[in-house]
Amino acid sequence: MEFTTGGRLEVRINAADVGKRVSVRSLNDRRGSPERFTDTVGVLTSWSGGVLCVTRRDGETVEIAEAALVAGKVVPPTPPRRRGPAASVPELLRVATRGWPPVETGRLGEWILRAAGGFTARANSVLPLGDCGLPLPAAVDRVTEWYAERGLPPRFQVGTGDPAFDRALDQELAGRGWRAERHALLRTAALAPIADAEPEGGERPVELSREPDAAWLAAYGRGAAGDAARAVLTGGPSVWFATVPGDQGPAAIARCVTDGRWAGFAALHVAGDARRQGLGTLVMARLARQALQEGASAAYLQVETGNDGAAALYDRLGFRTLSAYHYRTPETTGTDGGDDGQRG
Repeated sequence: MEFTTGGRLEVRINAADVGKRVSVRSLNDRRGSPERFTDTVGVLTSWSGGVLCVTRRDGETVEIAEAALVAGKVVPPTPPRRRGPAASVPELLRVATRGWPPVETGRLGEWILRAAGGFTARANSVLPLGDCGLPLPAAVDRVTEWYAERGLPPRFQVGTGDPAFDRALDQELAGRGWRAERHALLRTAALAPIADAEPEGGERPVELSREPDAAWLAAYGRGAAGDAARAVLTGGPSVWFATVPGDQGPAAIARCVTDGRWAGFAALHVAGDARRQGLGTLVMARLARQALQEGASAAYLQVETGNDGAAALYDRLGFRTLSAYHYRTPETTGTDGGDDGQRG
């Protein structure tokens, strides 16, 4: 890894390079490694308070003290792959949780308990991956108590990629009278073809920003203006919001989060009077192009079944279904605004 010019180590990055793929060398503290330096390659996701955060291709985020920085430079993104990505369901569900992060996270063994004041089912449900350390009935009781302490109904996301466990969990919850709701699909695609799919003659501007403005939040709806909602929407390793301006508010919006090799798409919405103009494809393509620049090569999204318009768009963009899932919650629980029904 070459950092030198004329034999000298140089730091050629700064806070303005956030969002770019970088290669940095930093001093070790010698307690965790006998090596003097550590080299890190990934997307520079933040630089503030004297600390850099670099997210590697595997999704791990490395914090580096600015004072320990010895050398650094911006490097080209990895060549995009044009074939569909290989992924396991548990791997991608963990990535998706980082990309739509809850405000509060609890643990029951390897299970992830997520809470965000009720904003979306995905951020307010259990992701039961791995061993919880308890018999299943006791684990469900413990989960119910955890959510009750936060004034929230308990909810499980069922569909971990382990058919035997999913059946056992579904049977346990159904036996307690918990209803199945919000059936959805986890879909993946190669990222480069999405970036190439921008409609010809697409002169309409697409505004990209790191924060959603009031117009974006109003177009998304679903209580998105609250503090918990904003924390979820802006959380994640590297988040971008896309807006196509319209005469009376945004004509189209979408969100994308880059996490290592993955780009996660969400919150796609096209205004009713702006449909069938290719705006859904346009915002997806622009966000995909940004994610490619940050080193991503694969795309994922989560979409509720029955949304035929969104399904047709995603089919055209090359998305294929990796797995299906649904939620289980007690019968007395009211439904929320949803999170998996991409609109567009």
